[in-house]
Amino acid sequence: MLRERNVKTKLTVNKFEYISGMKKIGLLLLILVLQACADDKKKTEPRVEPSDEVSEDIQNLAKDEKMEEPISVRIPSYDFETFQKKILQKNNDTTYVVNFWATWCKPCVKELPYFERINKEYADKKVKVILASLDFPNKVQSQVVPFIKKNKLHSEIVLLDDADANSWIPKVSEEWSGAIPATVIYKNDSRTFYEKSFTYEELKTEIQKIL
Repeated sequence: MLRERNVKTKLTVNKFEYISGMKKIGLLLLILVLQACADDKKKTEPRVEPSDEVSEDIQNLAKDEKMEEPISVRIPSYDFETFQKKILQKNNDTTYVVNFWATWCKPCVKELPYFERINKEYADKKVKVILASLDFPNKVQSQVVPFIKKNKLHSEIVLLDDADANSWIPKVSEEWSGAIPATVIYKNDSRTFYEKSFTYEELKTEIQKIL
């Protein structure tokens, strides 16, 4: 009886060792298969060489970024009396385009790119765009400056900070109800006021009239 029990114990141990051995062999085979697949992938995967050629669009974009001057934001603040002397009463051979706007005014924001384009394309024709912001003074650093940087505005920007709007609005133009956007285009004593939004073509046409 004891011998039979010993035989059963040995058979059980041998069976366990056999199963363990088979598991090790199976694991080893799996590792070898995975290694072989990895080697095949390395052999068959196409090698991408870095190209010395750069697309024309990328080259132009890089040039534009290098040529574009960093925007330095300085926004002088004027009451209307100072604004009138410094901005609305210039007497020289330059045509001034003074746009009244604010960051919270959607029609103003929509037309800003047209003024920026005029300022850039007509610079050699002595046309200067001045953007007169009517934003609240306490929003300049938190709202106006980030807006200028984000939209890359290069035109001259000033803040018209004068709470007595009822007194200075008619001094800009008797036709002005106070709504924005509004624009004054002038050269010396020749002056035109517009209480409207512009397209680029409309703005260009009005400037041509006064040049």
